[in-house]
Amino acid sequence: MKKVLFTAIAVLGFTFANAQEGTTSTGGTKFGAKAGLNMSNLTGDAETDSKVGFFVGGFAEIKLSDKFAVQPELLYSMLGAKDDNANWDMNYLLIPVMAKYFVTEQLSLEAGPQIGFLMSAKYDGVDVKDFFSSTDLAFNLGAGYDVTEAINVSLRYSLGMSNVLDSDTFGDADAKTSNIGLAVGYKF
Repeated sequence: MKKVLFTAIAVLGFTFANAQEGTTSTGGTKFGAKAGLNMSNLTGDAETDSKVGFFVGGFAEIKLSDKFAVQPELLYSMLGAKDDNANWDMNYLLIPVMAKYFVTEQLSLEAGPQIGFLMSAKYDGVDVKDFFSSTDLAFNLGAGYDVTEAINVSLRYSLGMSNVLDSDTFGDADAKTSNIGLAVGYKF
């Protein structure tokens, strides 16, 4: 777990350091914090219902031009699903890197890849982390709106691309994460 956290911090630190060097003529870099609610589920062979959770983290909006920006993020997110018997509670450290296109000065469309590192997984309170893959790859689509220069709201859909079930335990069974998140962000 320490290696995963160190790697995530190193990647974001490198990104932030490079952002500071190369963006002064295009609007610079704004750092921020965000939090929100998500509704997640498992798709594929899993027959589950959606579960509500929350997420919190930080980001850097790196302006490349008036119309384009790149936004790497580091988020702690509670994902999972529920079935007839209990809840699947899965906590991830997520690193999305979003490409943002500003349709207007305030409205942006975003898309990009995301890697998730499984921190814990429980079923009805029982630790089942060993039955899941330690990483999850996803692709995100969304939109954001700058209410003010500092406050932003966004809506994002995350579509899991990799099987999160351990093949040694579940064989050919397939389950992918699916998530819709609504966030409020604050840019410093």
